[in-house]
Amino acid sequence: MKYWLMKSEPDVFSIDTLKSKNTSGWDGVRNYMARNYMRDNMKMGDLIFFYHSSCEIPGIAGIAKVSRESHPDPTQFDSKSDYFDPKATKETPRWFMVDVEFVEKFTSIITLSTLKSIKELEKMPLVQKGSRLSINPVTEQEFQTIISLKNS
Repeated sequence: MKYWLMKSEPDVFSIDTLKSKNTSGWDGVRNYMARNYMRDNMKMGDLIFFYHSSCEIPGIAGIAKVSRESHPDPTQFDSKSDYFDPKATKETPRWFMVDVEFVEKFTSIITLSTLKSIKELEKMPLVQKGSRLSINPVTEQEFQTIISLKNS
């Protein structure tokens, strides 16, 4: 099993939205590295920290898991979508997504400032200066360290 951190703006798609839907496609990703993580590395059952970004208090809001492996993101074919890509075709899609399933909402968000203050997390891409990727791998040690914070 692998571990991941996926960012979403809560006013667009929050942990509460996922909880109400239970399962959702993680569409609209238009960064090649993030796409490659979903397309090539994310597998059924992998656990995901659901991170609220671009908000008043950014941080980890809960946990989801991969419920469907990589498949073409349908928004790339929809000319009315903000994520439409005129270079993508059904025969040669450019963008891929996974489906995620709600696992748990944390009682309180584990804030970015808290994450930055923990020595064991100093190599995590999320806390690195200039790191803005929407999907990042998380090591098992980092995952366990963060899990230990959720009830503190």
